[in-house]
Amino acid sequence: MASSSHPSFPSRPYTSNLGKLPDRSLGTTFGASTTQQQRENARLERERERMEKERLEREEQNQLTEEQREEIKEAFMLFDLDKDQRIDYHELKVAMKALGFDLPKADILSILQTHGSPQSPSSSSSAPSPYAHTRLLLPFEKFQAIMAQRILARDPREEILRAFELFDEGAKGKINLSDLRRVARELGEGLEEEELAAMIEEFDLDGDGAISREEFLGICLQ
Repeated sequence: MASSSHPSFPSRPYTSNLGKLPDRSLGTTFGASTTQQQRENARLERERERMEKERLEREEQNQLTEEQREEIKEAFMLFDLDKDQRIDYHELKVAMKALGFDLPKADILSILQTHGSPQSPSSSSSAPSPYAHTRLLLPFEKFQAIMAQRILARDPREEILRAFELFDEGAKGKINLSDLRRVARELGEGLEEEELAAMIEEFDLDGDGAISREEFLGICLQ
């Protein structure tokens, strides 16, 4: 009896691409790319904010008068004792006071912590200073921007009253003929007694022989 033969089927491999898991490296690459993009976006945003801040500072400084800009520069140069174009806590405090801003210690420290830079350690110093704020220094550019902002935000009445106090010796609340005579002498103005008396008479609205704060404000604001 003849044996029947069947055609042999090709062997099927045990592995198949159907069950193959996705390459995890693709997810890692995607995650790294996303993180890198986020960092770049954050960097660009910081740069944009910095440029916008500098633009606003330039605009504020352009609003100052030439006299105000010169006053800011003179105050800085006067109290920058070592002439390194940076001032420390004590120099900043007196420079701001000279410009009419007598700030408490906490506010001065806040300015230095926000806008100052650390002082380079001196090779000759054996131990760090016990006062942390003395190691922060404010450069001239930052001082100029800060003072421009504060001067522009100041009420003009405050500036006028500061001038009034320079005339009003003894804080009487009024400027009399003696005050005018003293100021004229200090400024080197050769005004006659009759001229000084005429100034008092012109602006003395209540007839008490002196110029009050309110009358002085009216003169300067009209």
